[in-house]
Amino acid sequence: MTLTASPQELSVVRAGRREWTALGVLMLPLLLVSMDVSVLYFAIPSIAADLRPGATQQLWILDMYGFVLAGLLVTMGSLGDRVGRRKLLLVGAGLFGAASLAAAYADTPGTLIGARALLGVAGACLMPSTLALIRTLFQDPAQRAKAVTLWTTVMASGISLGPVVSGALLEHFWWGSVFLINLPAMVLLLVLAPVLLGESRGDAGGARFDVLSAGLSLAALLPVIYGVKELAKGGWAPVPASGIAVGVLLGLVFVRRQARLSHPMVDLRLVRTPAYGGSVLVSLLAMAATVGFAVFLTQYLQSVLGQSPLEAALWSLVPAGGVMVAAPLAAAVAQRVDRAYVMGGGFLVSAGGFAWLAAVDRATPLWVVLVGSAVYAAGLVSALTLANELALGAAPPERAGAAAAVLEAGSELGGALGMAVLGSIGAAVYTAAMPSSAPAAARETLGGALGGAPGVVDAARNAFVSAMSGAAVGASALMLLAALLSLVVLRRRV
Repeated sequence: MTLTASPQELSVVRAGRREWTALGVLMLPLLLVSMDVSVLYFAIPSIAADLRPGATQQLWILDMYGFVLAGLLVTMGSLGDRVGRRKLLLVGAGLFGAASLAAAYADTPGTLIGARALLGVAGACLMPSTLALIRTLFQDPAQRAKAVTLWTTVMASGISLGPVVSGALLEHFWWGSVFLINLPAMVLLLVLAPVLLGESRGDAGGARFDVLSAGLSLAALLPVIYGVKELAKGGWAPVPASGIAVGVLLGLVFVRRQARLSHPMVDLRLVRTPAYGGSVLVSLLAMAATVGFAVFLTQYLQSVLGQSPLEAALWSLVPAGGVMVAAPLAAAVAQRVDRAYVMGGGFLVSAGGFAWLAAVDRATPLWVVLVGSAVYAAGLVSALTLANELALGAAPPERAGAAAAVLEAGSELGGALGMAVLGSIGAAVYTAAMPSSAPAAARETLGGALGGAPGVVDAARNAFVSAMSGAAVGASALMLLAALLSLVVLRRRV
């Protein structure tokens, strides 16, 4: 099916200064919501010393935000289409600020876990609302492409900036400061959004909200993402595997229900269109490669090269320079060339960058690793930006919230799958590369080897570099698959 521009789209009014200013305001919550995924990476030792959480509580402090955010994206996207996207954005901003304040001054592990859960609820209100409002603010396809390019770049930058901001704040303040930085931006959003943003909602505004579908979407996504992440961390276990099975079954029930509703939470007809469904699929693959490999690169900088956490975080920002140049360039080229070819080219460039990193060994200079990382990041984010723009353009304005939410939920699931798949590849290579005479803990992870005998530590670092190379090969294969899907499924989709 080829999507063509309607007469209304051919006569759209171009956005002016007000709309671009509104876009700048929308970037505030997006930056902070994406930062909160990674902002605790450096703060957790301080939190552990202050609140003394148990091992399980510490994991929930880290993971609760991402679990709740992913589980509620579809629900909140659909709710925004019904009650109004600006209204949901403002509710999310108020809740995000209140939850940030509660997290900053939490005095028990349970309080902090609860505050992180509320932050996830607020983030699920904010993220699909920002992307859906872009769909209504920018009706001109060329302008919308630029806006989505900025949206994708800011989202990716937020995840990278989280550890850097956290590390910088902890140099001077207590751990609660990583949450308090959210407050000024949320206050600014609450003040400016009513002035700059008009309200928009879908054609189901009068329809009754489907609570059962909302519950099913949450019950399907949460156990799948939890199960995949747990399998990635600890290998095969019956509980997370059962969680995935239950989530898949509930997902099938959810899909059957959507097919029967006159105003479904997820429009299955839209998902079946190549422009939208294909974009969601390649976005999932892109996030799988990004998140799955990022774990290895972070450990390489710290545990192999011996950098401090803040130093490693700063070096990890270098590849963002390639993204800043490549993403706008790809968007401009896509105005003149079938975007499927541009996306396919971007994924091929990314595959080349990962292949470059597959050749890294202990003697490889840091600049070589950073160049390879910049290449894969530039190609991947450029293609991902075009996929997001294509998916958003394929969705009718009245379904923009739900369409944005499904796209983002797919990305969250892709990240979890990437950690599982690439993590499993890396673990297998690491174990095979370690000498059989090494202690059991050292043969399982690099962290288990650090602090041991010098010979064991050296062998573990060599084995980890081999594991990172194996993960890079897996990521490169994912990018080749994404390039193939782009050319086969998305060609001539406008």
